[in-house]
Amino acid sequence: MDKKLLEYISEKSQELINSSTCSNGAKSAAESWLKAVGTENEASETKNYFAELESDIMPIDSLINFAESDNGVNCFGADAAKSIAKHAREIKSSGAKYCDCPACAAAEAILKKKNDILK
Repeated sequence: MDKKLLEYISEKSQELINSSTCSNGAKSAAESWLKAVGTENEASETKNYFAELESDIMPIDSLINFAESDNGVNCFGADAAKSIAKHAREIKSSGAKYCDCPACAAAEAILKKKNDILK
C-alpha cells in the first residue's frame, strides 16, 4: 500500500477509534487493522475492516428515521432527537449521504479510499 495512503487511513482510523460515537465493532475492526498493517494478515483484516465500516456507517435517511422514531427519542431525548433530525435533513439537502458524526465522517473518508486500497 502506498505510504501516503497508509498514513491517511491510519490517521482516519485513529479518529474513528477516538470518536465517542464509534461502535464497538468499528473500534475493534480499526484496532485489528492497525495491528495487522505490514503483516501477513493485512489483506484479510483490510477486507474485514471495510465490511465493518460499510455495515456501521449510518445512511442519512436511516438517521432521520431513527431520530424521528420512538427509539430515537428514547435514545437521545425529545429535544436532541428533534435537533438531530433537523440537522440531518439540512445536511441531506446539501448532498450528504451519511451521518456526519465524528465516527461516520471518519468511516466515510476511509470508505472513499476503498478502491485505492483493495486494488
